[in-house]
Amino acid sequence: MLGLYVKDACHITEMSETSPPKDCRVDLRVTQQQKELLERAANLKGVSLSAYTLFHLLPIARQDIDSQERLVLSDRDRDLFMSVMENPPELKGKLKTTLQKFRKKYDK
Repeated sequence: MLGLYVKDACHITEMSETSPPKDCRVDLRVTQQQKELLERAANLKGVSLSAYTLFHLLPIARQDIDSQERLVLSDRDRDLFMSVMENPPELKGKLKTTLQKFRKKYDK
């Protein structure tokens, strides 16, 4: 199996490593111009088009997932959140009634 590592900021190098077998495919529809551009960039780095694409797309995918799954609060918002968690306000009205019904039904 071939893996990727960064030799320096300008070079991607393939090396062997033990990793799960690559038995899935991802196909992209691109224009001839886009394909040529990607192939040229991969050739400049000395790697395959697949390796080049994965090297650049995987970190972006991880970042996109992370930005959707993680909530980053300002210091003010963090302090407010922690304050409410440590000293929750008294429940009132419909929320209190609904919570009481839920607890009566499901807390056994």
